[in-house]
Amino acid sequence: MPALKKRPAPSQAGPKSKKIQLEKPAKTEKKRSRPVTAPVAVEASADSDDDLDDLEANDDEGEWVDEQAIGDEPMDEDTPDATPTGPVQPKDPNASRESHKVQKALHEQRRAAKPHSTLLGDAKRVWSLARQKTIPTAERQKHIQDLMNVIRGKVKEIVFKHDASRIVQTVVKYGGQKERDEIAQELTGRYKELAQNKYSKALKFLVTKLIRLCPAHRASILTEFQTNVLRLLLHREASSVLADAFELYANAYERTLLLRDFYGKETMLFSITGGSDEEKERAKKGLRSVLEGADIERRRRVLAALKDNLVTIFNNSDKGAVTHAVVHRALWEYISALADVPEEAERDKLRHEMFETCQDVLAEMVHTKDGSRVAREFLAVGSAKDRKQILKVLKPHVERMCLDDDAQLVLFTALDVIDDTKLASKSLIAEITSPATNLFVSPQGRRALFYLLVPRTKRHFTPAQIASLAETDETRSRTSKKAPDVREDEVRKFASDALLSWLEQNTAKIVREPGGSLVAAEIMLFADGDKTSAAKALLRVIASSYPSTDPASPHPIDLPHTSRLYKALLQGGHFSHTSKSVERAAGWDAGAFAAQFVTLVDKAVTVDMCTQGEGNGAFVVAELCEALLRDGEQRAAEMKKVKTWFGEEARAAVEGGQAKGKKVLLEKIALL
Repeated sequence: MPALKKRPAPSQAGPKSKKIQLEKPAKTEKKRSRPVTAPVAVEASADSDDDLDDLEANDDEGEWVDEQAIGDEPMDEDTPDATPTGPVQPKDPNASRESHKVQKALHEQRRAAKPHSTLLGDAKRVWSLARQKTIPTAERQKHIQDLMNVIRGKVKEIVFKHDASRIVQTVVKYGGQKERDEIAQELTGRYKELAQNKYSKALKFLVTKLIRLCPAHRASILTEFQTNVLRLLLHREASSVLADAFELYANAYERTLLLRDFYGKETMLFSITGGSDEEKERAKKGLRSVLEGADIERRRRVLAALKDNLVTIFNNSDKGAVTHAVVHRALWEYISALADVPEEAERDKLRHEMFETCQDVLAEMVHTKDGSRVAREFLAVGSAKDRKQILKVLKPHVERMCLDDDAQLVLFTALDVIDDTKLASKSLIAEITSPATNLFVSPQGRRALFYLLVPRTKRHFTPAQIASLAETDETRSRTSKKAPDVREDEVRKFASDALLSWLEQNTAKIVREPGGSLVAAEIMLFADGDKTSAAKALLRVIASSYPSTDPASPHPIDLPHTSRLYKALLQGGHFSHTSKSVERAAGWDAGAFAAQFVTLVDKAVTVDMCTQGEGNGAFVVAELCEALLRDGEQRAAEMKKVKTWFGEEARAAVEGGQAKGKKVLLEKIALL
C-alpha cells in the first residue's frame, strides 16, 4: 500500500517569497516645531537644501551676462519707430554689430573695474562645473577642491557679493568637513552681519548650515551673537537663525550662550560661560547657575532684568519671536525661579504680572516643551478667572493642539485642574470630540480621545508623559477643589455621548483602521451611557458573508487589529500582562454583547469564519462561547443556539481546517 502523502503544514507549503528590498527613504532633515497658530500649508524650516536650490534656480544673476545672448538680442535703437516721419532707411547690419561690440566692451570694462573681478571670474568657471547635479561624486569633489583653492583666504571679502555668495554656499553644501571648517573659520567675526542681511536670504541659510554642519565652530558662532540676542530675535531675518540654532542644533552648553542675554547686563559682564569643563557644566544649569549663591538683592536684579527682556519680546509679538523655543526656555526659567522668592505675596504678584503680559499669546507657545510647561503652570496655579481666559485663547486651536505632542499636554492639564467641568465641556471637550474623524488616524490625536475616557493609562501613555502630567498634581491639590476621580468621571460623562454617536455613524471606517480599533475598544469599554446602538453597528460590520470576495477589501475578521477588537469586547476588558488575566471594565456587559452577536451575526457567517478561508474567526467565536458561559443560565438560549450551529459536520470542518484557534474553539463548544 503506497504511503499516504502528508499534507504540508502552512509553514512548509513551499519556499517563502523573497522580501522586497525597498529603497531606504532619504533621511529627513530636522525642523523646528510649528506653532499651532501657524497656517497648515506653511512648512517651517529656515535651513533646507531645497531652499538653497530654489534660490539658485530663481537667482537674478545680476552681473552674470550671457555674451552670446548679447550678440543676438536687438537693441532699442535698432527698433523702427511705430510712426516714421520720413522714408525708412535700410538697416545697416554692420552698424548694429558694431553697436553690440561697443556695448560688450563697455560691460567688460565695468566688470573688470570691480574688486576681485579676476577671482570671481575664475571661481564662477569652476563653480558652474561643481554645482551640476548629474555629475559623479568623485568628479564633484575634484571641482570643490579646485573651487576652494580659488576662494581660500578671500571668503570674508566676497561672501556678501550677490553672485559670489552662491559659490560659498556650494562649497558648504557639497564639500567635506575640512572645507566647511575652513569657510566657518574665515567668516569669524561676520556672522551677526550675515544673519541680519536683508538683501539675500541665502546668507541666512548659509549661517544656519554652518551652525548645523560645523559643530567645532558652533560655540564660537553663537558667541558672536551675545549682547545682541534680543535685538536679533526681533529682527525679521536673523530671528529664524537663532531659533533653529537653539532648538535643532545646539547642545545644553551652547544654548546657555543664547540665554545669557535674557539675564541682563550684570550677568553678561560678571558670569563665566566658558573655560574649564567644570565651568561649562555649571553654565548648563542656566538661570539656576546664575542665582546660586547670590544674595537677595542680586537675585531680584537678575529676575527684574529677565522679566523686562521677556516683556519686550511679548510686547513685540508681531515680530514672531514669541513662537521660538529660546524665549519659552527663558520664560520657564523665570517662572521656576519665582518659587524661590521668599515672600508669597511678592511671588504671586510677579507670577500674575507675567501671566497678564503673555496670556494673549499662550497659543503661540504651547508647541514647545518649555512653552507647554509654562501654560500648564499657569493653568495649575491660576484662579478660575485665569483658567477661563486661557481656555478662551486656546479654544480656536484645540484640534491642532490635539495633534501636537507638547501642546496636547496643556489640554490634558486643563482637564485635570479645571473644576468647572461644564465650562470645560463647551470650550474643550466638545472641541476634541467634534474632529474625532481627523484625530483617530494619528497617535497624538488618539491620545487626546483616550484622555477623555482613560486618562494616564499605561496602555496608551508613556511613563515620560505620565510623569510630565504629574508635575502639576501637587499644585492642583492646593488650587482645585474637586477630587481628581470626581472630575474624571464628569469629563468622561460629558465626552461619552459624542464619542458613542461618532462611533455608531462611522463604524465601518473606524474598525478597519488599526488606530481606530483601539479607539473603538476604549469607547465601548469605558464610555458612559447606552451603548446598544453602537454595539449593533459594530456587529453589523462583521455580519457580511465570509470570506470577502474582494481581495482589496478583506472581511474585518481577517484584519488582525479588528479581530482583537471583537475579542476584547467579548472578554469584557483588556488582558493584563502583570496579573496574567483579563481586567474587566465595570461599565461594559460582555454577556449582553455576546447575546447581540448571536442575534445579528447569523449561523452561516459564524461557522464560515471558523471553517472557510484562513478561519481567522476561531478565536473570536471561542471568546463568544466563553462570554456566554460566564453568564450561565442567563444565556442558556444563546448557548443552545450556538451549539446547534456547530453540529457534528461543522465541528469536523473546524478540526480539519487550518484555523489557528481550532483547538480552543472545540473545547469551548464542548462546554456549551
